[in-house]
Amino acid sequence: MTDTKRYSRKILRHPGKFMWRVLKGFKRNQGLLLSGGVAYNTLLSIIPMMALILIGLSQFIEQEKLLEIIIREIELIVPAHAGKIAAEIGALFQYRQFVGIIGIGVMLFFSSMAFSMLESAMSVIFYHRIKIHRRHFLISAIIPYIYMILMGVGIVIITVIAGVLDAIEGETLTIFGKSFGFAWASKIGLYLVGIVGLILMLSSLYLVLPFGQITISHALLGGTTAAILWEITRHVLVWYFAKLSLVSVIYGSFATAVVILLSIEIASVILLLGAQVIAEFERATEELAQAEREKSETD
Repeated sequence: MTDTKRYSRKILRHPGKFMWRVLKGFKRNQGLLLSGGVAYNTLLSIIPMMALILIGLSQFIEQEKLLEIIIREIELIVPAHAGKIAAEIGALFQYRQFVGIIGIGVMLFFSSMAFSMLESAMSVIFYHRIKIHRRHFLISAIIPYIYMILMGVGIVIITVIAGVLDAIEGETLTIFGKSFGFAWASKIGLYLVGIVGLILMLSSLYLVLPFGQITISHALLGGTTAAILWEITRHVLVWYFAKLSLVSVIYGSFATAVVILLSIEIASVILLLGAQVIAEFERATEELAQAEREKSETD
């Protein structure tokens, strides 16, 4: 058994104690404040970022199909209000000929704000890495735009998969005289593709944004955990805002912006909590290794 696995077993032997350590670390790092900053910048970024992706991909894919895919993906992040965000993106897309080079530059700047703020939040949580690892500022500058390109590629892949599923949706399979339709396969397939895409995106954030190198297994564990927690939270939020919420009564015309910001902030809390889990796991492992070294030197 390697030292890493042995340390992992020791840490996970007391999960309650470890989670308490995670929560204390999250509070010490002012995780709620960081989540608010990430949420605010994401709210500023989401429409120009999606509009840029839509403008780029509209050269190859029809606009209606792209908007349909974007709505499905935004629903994974902002439940119940994806249609309104997509409407704003579509409206901005209609004026693309008036945007110009300066407009594209402004949109690129606002699109990158969420990633820049998230990287700053990660650097606070993984502060122990900054003492050892440094990242060139040019790398930090291009990361947001690489992610936008990858998101565009992801939307293309999802569009192709959606086209295949739509093609078989009207088909039927006959077994022993009974016919089975594939309409359910299209909905379930697109839902699973969206979830897998969300897990991969979250895992890549844990893998790339913190300074230094995080193992792929830790990143996938964090991404999967955060995606499951968010999927549960997303359904609770949809139910709450539909049945119990008084946001529209209290905030009136600002209700949509408040709900979207609240949803993104909760998602940011879950994302940063996942990062805190990885960071505390690393620190606990280092502490165990240091304790063993000191014990061996004493002996």
